[in-house]
Amino acid sequence: MRNNDEYSELISADAIATRLDGLAAEINSEFAGQHTIVICTLKGAWIFAADLVRRLDFPMDIEFLELKSYYMGNSTGDVTITKDIGVDIKGCNVLVLEDIVDTGTTLQFFRKYLEERQPAKLKVCVLLDNPARRKTPPTADFTGFVIPDEFVVGYGLDYNQLYRNLPFIAKMNKTD
Repeated sequence: MRNNDEYSELISADAIATRLDGLAAEINSEFAGQHTIVICTLKGAWIFAADLVRRLDFPMDIEFLELKSYYMGNSTGDVTITKDIGVDIKGCNVLVLEDIVDTGTTLQFFRKYLEERQPAKLKVCVLLDNPARRKTPPTADFTGFVIPDEFVVGYGLDYNQLYRNLPFIAKMNKTD
């Protein structure tokens, strides 16, 4: 672990756990009794997804989709699929779990990509929403927290692959 003067806690582990209970209630209501394919976006959403799916009470398959749109903490504006899901989602219920939406470019890209595969239902849940950076209309159906315009790490989110293991969300105090 690096010096904690490089970051400061923004959302506590307890606050995350409480909000996950609320998100799970919303999502359970939406998908009650329906078999659903849950797609976790890698790498940032895996901790969020692991904690959330254990609170969901409908039958599900879990898939992983890896997208790349950031380099050195900055959005490149280009989105690339580096690992695709391994199932056909046509006619299926789909729930996507994403770590953060800021510009909205990545979310807009993969939502369109999945919609072209003709799922019966497609819903997106994001842990964090940073609307100050939005360049596209918001397209998340469920949101954990709206955050200020800060670069955040922890709970799966990283800066140059570091800090994913923090049990809370932190804002970076410096990124050099």
